[in-house]
Amino acid sequence: MQAIATKQNVNVESIKAMIASKIDSAAFQTWVAPLQFNVCQNCLNVVAQNQFTADYVKREYGKILGDTAADFSLDMNICVGGVCNTVKTANDNVVCEYVPTKKEIKQNGFDKFVCCDENMFAVAACKKIALGNASFSQLFIYGASGCGKSMLLDCIYNSSEKRVVKMNGGQFVADFARSLREKTIFSFKDYCRNCDIFMLDDVCALAGKRATMDEFLQLVLDLKAAGKCIVLTSNVAPNALNGFDRRVQSLFASGLVVDVAQPNTFVRRSMLVRGGVDMNVAEELAKSIAADGHLVDGVISKIKTYTELMGERVDMNVASRLLGDVLAKNKTPLAMVKAMCEKMSLSFDEICGNSRARRLVRARQIMMAALKGATNLSLSEIGNICGGRDHATVVYALSQIEKQKASDLILSAEIDDMVKLCK
Repeated sequence: MQAIATKQNVNVESIKAMIASKIDSAAFQTWVAPLQFNVCQNCLNVVAQNQFTADYVKREYGKILGDTAADFSLDMNICVGGVCNTVKTANDNVVCEYVPTKKEIKQNGFDKFVCCDENMFAVAACKKIALGNASFSQLFIYGASGCGKSMLLDCIYNSSEKRVVKMNGGQFVADFARSLREKTIFSFKDYCRNCDIFMLDDVCALAGKRATMDEFLQLVLDLKAAGKCIVLTSNVAPNALNGFDRRVQSLFASGLVVDVAQPNTFVRRSMLVRGGVDMNVAEELAKSIAADGHLVDGVISKIKTYTELMGERVDMNVASRLLGDVLAKNKTPLAMVKAMCEKMSLSFDEICGNSRARRLVRARQIMMAALKGATNLSLSEIGNICGGRDHATVVYALSQIEKQKASDLILSAEIDDMVKLCK
């Protein structure tokens, strides 16, 4: 910091000393001491090295700085790299009038997301984030691929008038690595922190990357400390994330955790009709297409392209021939097992292997219980599908699950989800 005397004989060191007397010494040394102070034209300029620091100082110590400046009959500017945001202080000589800032919120930002009853809570939470007045510290959205997680992030981005930084997991990993290589890590940090809402799509991409995970963990802690909104998405709930230590899982679970259900028949039909598909065709296709939003988008694109190129409308006969590769067929037990493996973020080889790791044994037992509830397979057949287990192993697994379901509502709900996935 540099001391500059003004024509009014106001000394910066006197101002600093008064500020130091009003706040904790540790806070002064951490946040205020690194700032640059100068007085020019009856104005106290406070210069921070980045926007994040400026926002934090303004929020936590702005009143103290403003009152101190007023004691010396000065206005106050908070600057970042020489760019000043004027914050005038009302006193006997300066009268400040409060004028609320008008923010135009786009009412149609969430209209493109077709919401079913199961997803109303998740959509309401996203709307609260977009408005910028959410009381929860962070929002963690999870669900299977194609359920609409990324679309919800787009809705928040398009609806909010706040400063929003939206990235996906792969982009965060790549940008962090490039910033280290190009020695621009502090610019990368400032970019991620200079926002009101930070959104990361697919946190699973950070799994196993320790340096990137440490940087992201510090980013989340800094944003939470600064009162910023954080939105994260994943295919699985925080406690089921693989490649993340317990501390990270605990942090992700500390906010509001909501799940997004896969599109049901009503949602799929609505998406098809919005995409220009005839109502009768949409009714039939919605019953036959798998519950995957990505697949529905692909069907819409294929029908649109066919209509444009061939110049004829698509009826059900044409649709059956055109979409033979994507219309749902009866699921085989093996396909059910693989779908459940993907749902639990575990590989087929891990589940059906010989490992006795606790998490794998539990996942294997859940899978056996789901197959028992969703199919008419015998216990021997279920054991054979799940890695060649014998009848007694399946009986023991089912008995263990039944005991735990009585006192574990989360486990019961998880098995119900697996049963729905198999049907």
